[in-house]
Amino acid sequence: MKSPRKLLAGVLTGVVVVAGAGWAVSTRLRSPADEAARRAAPNPSLVTAAVERRKLVSTVVVSGTLEYGSPLPISLAGVVGGTAELQRVTRAPRQGRLAEGAVLMEVNGRPVFALRGSVPMHRTMAPGTKGDDVEQLQRALRRLGYGARVSGVFDRATAAAVTRMYARKGYEAQRPTLADRQAYDTLRRAVQTAEETLATEKQALDQGRDVLPLKLKVRNAEADLTSAQSALKAATGRRLTPEDDARLAAADAAVRAAEEKLLEARQALAAARSRPTGAPTGAPSGTPTGTPAATPQPTTALTQPPADTSLPELRVANAEADLAAAREAHGRILEEAGLTRETKAEELRKAVRVAKETLATARQALRQARQLSPTRLKVSNARKDVAAARGMLAEFARTYGTSVPPGEVVFLPRLPAQVRKTSVKAGQQIEKEVATVTGSTFTVTGSVEAAESGLLRAGMEAAVELDTGRTYPATLTAVGEEAKQPGKEAPADGAQPVLLTPASAKGLKGLSGTAVTARVTVGATGEPVLVVPVAAVTTSADGRARVRVEYATDRTRDVEVRTGLTADGDVEVTGALKEGDRVVVGVA
Repeated sequence: MKSPRKLLAGVLTGVVVVAGAGWAVSTRLRSPADEAARRAAPNPSLVTAAVERRKLVSTVVVSGTLEYGSPLPISLAGVVGGTAELQRVTRAPRQGRLAEGAVLMEVNGRPVFALRGSVPMHRTMAPGTKGDDVEQLQRALRRLGYGARVSGVFDRATAAAVTRMYARKGYEAQRPTLADRQAYDTLRRAVQTAEETLATEKQALDQGRDVLPLKLKVRNAEADLTSAQSALKAATGRRLTPEDDARLAAADAAVRAAEEKLLEARQALAAARSRPTGAPTGAPSGTPTGTPAATPQPTTALTQPPADTSLPELRVANAEADLAAAREAHGRILEEAGLTRETKAEELRKAVRVAKETLATARQALRQARQLSPTRLKVSNARKDVAAARGMLAEFARTYGTSVPPGEVVFLPRLPAQVRKTSVKAGQQIEKEVATVTGSTFTVTGSVEAAESGLLRAGMEAAVELDTGRTYPATLTAVGEEAKQPGKEAPADGAQPVLLTPASAKGLKGLSGTAVTARVTVGATGEPVLVVPVAAVTTSADGRARVRVEYATDRTRDVEVRTGLTADGDVEVTGALKEGDRVVVGVA
């Protein structure tokens, strides 16, 4: 029999259990009205956003790849070395920095140099080669310190500079091959043989009996012509002959004597005319020194007759006639001497002409005799052989010497550069490209939708963002066709390629090939402006933009605004708004 205490405890426990079960059931049982009320939608409320004042920047996002810019595939322009044997790589290009004058690779043990230039290597540069490519090589040699006159002609100085460049890198410049040396020696010997044959045939021709007399006539005619020309030169070089000089001297003496006699006669006539009247005709004209002169006695004109001057006058006339005759004789001698000189000169000129004609006739006879000689044909053929052999030797010699084969130099537009990709390995045969080089600066290549590409212009500012969150300033370099990179496929779905250039490579080295995000700034406000979400702006039927401003809980008013720059879901607005106002962007 249970005790009253235990019975009471069991009853209480049962009551509690029944009460709990009833409460649980009552919480799950609802009336239809309660259930309908519970399922009804809550009252709608406004979704708002605050009006902000800040700078707004509009960007176009580009997903791209960071890599070195200006990729350029490299292929060799021809054979390496002097022969066209199998071209096999003996040292492949190495990735990394490539400076001007460095050896890019080796083929058959021969170097391939990298030099700066825009004219591609396309031929062997050998002595005598001319052109822009030679001038480009000379400029590169001067930049590297090997020296070379920039003339555009591959001369000895250029060959010496090329030799120094090869030696500096531990190689030997391309010298003539064994086949070339043998060919040069063969041509040289051919010239010697032809000259010896010509000398032999000429000796045989000159020793021929049929031409010896004619050769003697030619020599005699040449001597006669020389003598006649000398005599003519001597005759025309002097005015008078020795005989003429003697005759002219005698005539000069006669003229002087006649002049003296005329002077004496004229003096005597003057003395006679000045003698006092009445003086004896035969009286002396003067008184000896120391003898006192007799004092003349005064006479009158009637008692003393005038002096007689007829004889002195006759003597003067005779002296004048003698002087005229002497001068006439002198002139006649000069005239005769001139005539004689001209006659002699004409005779000598005729002698020269005759000597020339004689020489020409003798030479023509000798030529005809030699042409008719059988040996003449041999001499003519020998001369032709000598000319041909010398021409071939000269032609070969123009390209004989130190040369630069077409495959041993690669001209690149910019150096230094980066070797980013190698297409051959040691031991492989060269067929196409050997490597790809790029510039030393980084670029970002990507694409944007065609609609967005219309907003982009070269020169726009941009920012490159890495996965780490770090950003680097950059510049939009090109859009569209100008942004295409060699060896890369065009973007699909009508997208346009984009090329950006970071402002500096600092912090980017070692990240080539990394995917990055670039943001190109296409517009920005210079100062902070009021900004609202684009969803807050509506356009009414009149075409005006408005926003709904909440001024109390669930109570709004329309405010007319003007919109500006849009960026990242926000838009610049101006109107009766202030910073902190709540604008409606939706209903929840």
